[in-house]
This record gives sequence, structure tokens and C-alpha cells, in this order.
Amino acid sequence: MSPRGVAIPDLRERLFAAAERVVARDGSAGLTSRAVTAEADCGKGVLHTHFAGLDEFVAELVLDRFARGARRAEGLGALVGRGSVAGNLQEVADALLESLPPAVVRLAMTRPAAAMHTRDGLRSGAPAFDAIQDAVTAYLEAERLAGRVAEGVDVGTVALALVGTVHHLLMTRVSSGGEGGGPGVDTARLVAVLLGAGVPGAGA
Repeated sequence: MSPRGVAIPDLRERLFAAAERVVARDGSAGLTSRAVTAEADCGKGVLHTHFAGLDEFVAELVLDRFARGARRAEGLGALVGRGSVAGNLQEVADALLESLPPAVVRLAMTRPAAAMHTRDGLRSGAPAFDAIQDAVTAYLEAERLAGRVAEGVDVGTVALALVGTVHHLLMTRVSSGGEGGGPGVDTARLVAVLLGAGVPGAGA
């Protein structure tokens, strides 16, 4: 265990990663502040030193993973002209779907204080699905200028549909019952349908 009074590098991420492991192993009912700090090998009071309580912690975990998804989507800009457009979008969609364990989303949705804190963070400009949608739109526009997306493709609508579908799947896998959530999705088929004939090989 980390000695008392000694600063812990990357403490937030250490606690967040520990929470995800606890949820994966024990389900949402097993996520307590003590379980998180024990899993992170930290002192029992560390979580409450840095967060107002478990509700704020859960909300900050969700906001952090949304922000990570936004950064992943922004990375699409470096892939313009590389790989396949469909493959690049599929990787982003898969990363978003894997960004949050269903049980963590369940906690953030069902605990009123956690849900309120999450909404407040999003209203304050924390990067989430809007930022992801903007990044996907910018990527598709760049690929269209490069000739890899047909002129007739409405890239803004494709981005909205992709991100909206991923958001829907994140929510419905939580509400469909069980800690594992709802059925999976073939993201390759999803991207192919959205891109249609506008990208060579997208419908393959």
C-alpha cells in the first residue's frame, strides 16, 4: 500500500482503472469507495480526499472516459489518406463502445447525484459526444477533399448517425438487463451502411 502522505502519481487514473476492475469483477453493487481504494492499493480515505463522495467519483469517471473518446476521435485527423475510411471509423466506434463498462454507466444513470454531476460537467463544456461528432465530421470532410469520400456524401449526417448510434448502444446495453448489458453490434456493418456507396469498399 502507498505510504501515508506520499503523493501518488496519476492518482485519478489509478482510481478510475481500479473502479473499472472492481465493476468487471463484482458488478455495480461491488463498487464502493473502500473497494476502489483497496483495488488501487491506496489508503482508505484517498478517494474522499480528492472527490466529494462516490457519486462525484462515478460521474468524474464517466466524464473522463467521454473525454478519452473525444481525444481518440480527434486522432482521426492524423489518419486522413491512410488505411481505409471505413476501417478508421470502425476503430473509433469500437473504442467508444468499449470506453465504459455498462455497470459504470448504470451507476451514473441511476444514482441521482452522480447523474446530476455528469450533466453539470457536460453543460460546462466537458468533451463528450458533441466533440466526437465534430471530430468525425472534420475527418470525413478531409477524406472527401482527398477524394476518398464521394462528393455526394453528407458527412455531417454520417457523423451524427454514427455517434448517435454509438450513444444509443451505450445506453441500451445498460437498460437491457444484466451487468453485461445488451447485445453487441457489428460496427463494420454499421459503418458500411452509413457510408453506403460513398466510400470504395465500404459495403464489402
